[in-house]
Amino acid sequence: MAEVKTYLNAAEEKMQMAVEFLEDALAHIRAGKASARILDAVMVEYYGSMVPLSNVSTITTPDARTITILPWEKPMLREIEKAILNSEVGITPENNGEIIRLGIPPLTEERRKALVKQSKQEAENAKVSVRNARRDAIEGLKKAIKEGMPEDVEKDGETSVQKLHDKYVKRIDEVFAAKEKEILTV
Repeated sequence: MAEVKTYLNAAEEKMQMAVEFLEDALAHIRAGKASARILDAVMVEYYGSMVPLSNVSTITTPDARTITILPWEKPMLREIEKAILNSEVGITPENNGEIIRLGIPPLTEERRKALVKQSKQEAENAKVSVRNARRDAIEGLKKAIKEGMPEDVEKDGETSVQKLHDKYVKRIDEVFAAKEKEILTV
């Protein structure tokens, strides 16, 4: 029985990681609302080394359409502005000498559909990871039969793995549905 738990725990850990990865990936997809997370990938040169933007400034979202960046040092304004322009954020920064503002443009219907499609692909990738974790666990249980595990214990283990699979696929669907609603809400 302890051997079955080992396979179940390994499978559940992989499935949980797939859901967490999906949530992180979806957080970086711009849904028309201001979110500091879209700047996570922006790297700024700071005293000769590349560091994340959040390490050299305060990033806030005063309203649903604006992100403000307040550098901790004034000379960093130019560097931050250049880093944002060179990144894949796709928003032109407005620098007033004190802070940098990013105005989030409203999404077109076509862009919304493309973002939903991208989100759906991320959700599919997460489902594939969950299926792979299920397959690995079931293969491990089948090998354990050859090593002396009773068949009924293995079948119960397979049933438990399937229940885990269903639970995590349902969770992935919920995460995707929430993101889809967020993207499509005008």
